[in-house]
Amino acid sequence: MSVTVEQVTEPVLLGEGPHWDSNLNVLYFISLDQHIHKYDPATKLHTKAKLDSKVGFIVPVDGTSDEFVVGMERKFVIIQWDGTDGAPVRTVKVLGEVDHDVTGTNINDGKADPRGRLFAGTMSQVKPNLDLVKDDGSLYRITGSATPEKLCGKIKLSNGLAWDLAEKAFYYIDSLERAIRGYDYDVNTGNISNLRYVFDFKKNNMEGMPDGMTIDTDGNLWIAVFGGSSVIKVDPRTGALLQTVAIPVPQVTSTTFGGPNLDVLFVTTAKLDFNGPQEPPAGAVFKVTGLGVKGYPNVAFKLY
Repeated sequence: MSVTVEQVTEPVLLGEGPHWDSNLNVLYFISLDQHIHKYDPATKLHTKAKLDSKVGFIVPVDGTSDEFVVGMERKFVIIQWDGTDGAPVRTVKVLGEVDHDVTGTNINDGKADPRGRLFAGTMSQVKPNLDLVKDDGSLYRITGSATPEKLCGKIKLSNGLAWDLAEKAFYYIDSLERAIRGYDYDVNTGNISNLRYVFDFKKNNMEGMPDGMTIDTDGNLWIAVFGGSSVIKVDPRTGALLQTVAIPVPQVTSTTFGGPNLDVLFVTTAKLDFNGPQEPPAGAVFKVTGLGVKGYPNVAFKLY
């Protein structure tokens, strides 16, 4: 079967954080213009709602069909949205605020781990000269309604997250390192340890930088390349670059597997970059089929 890349939504400013809800068979994602989005492949309906401030990710709350945990500026918030276009969004609960000791950071990307704990990071203000970006961000973990716990600091641009239970590994991206981190991961505690690097963009002479990512059931990572017009497949156990999938826009932001069989790769993109807006279809969500692999179900946040 040949690989096919197809646009499925209209463009947004900067789409990110795709989450496939296997219960409802819909895709959620966010855009940096303060919107949360829902795309239903069965009806091809794309709906959205606007929040009061910048949003960094959206993850459904376990056991609900209309509640989500989102990162808003530097707060983790439970919201309620019925998924219809333009419907009001109600704040249910503020779980906590982070980065009290620094200024200018905001939450950027988050996912629930295999046990439903939330992992999410913050980023410093990005500047055209990326070398001048501060390392004021951090990676946090939230278990239920407990206070956010800081897992590591000195992060510039927190992005992709993925877990591999077979390897007892957690993979993580600080985009401006232009490399993929690997950690030992304890599923019982949610703790991470023993930082290493499993793939390096510079050593592989790659353009762009890693952004969001997901993992397939073979243990390989599918990494969005911002500024590289592609998604790459990497084996984190060997550091091998296995495959490159061309995406017809420059700024590719994140990936997740979805569809009824979890064999469709959904890819978010951006039309915003340092040189001004890109032309359509930049900013659209694409679906990639024919890859011959499957992903794991995305996990909802357990609020208990």
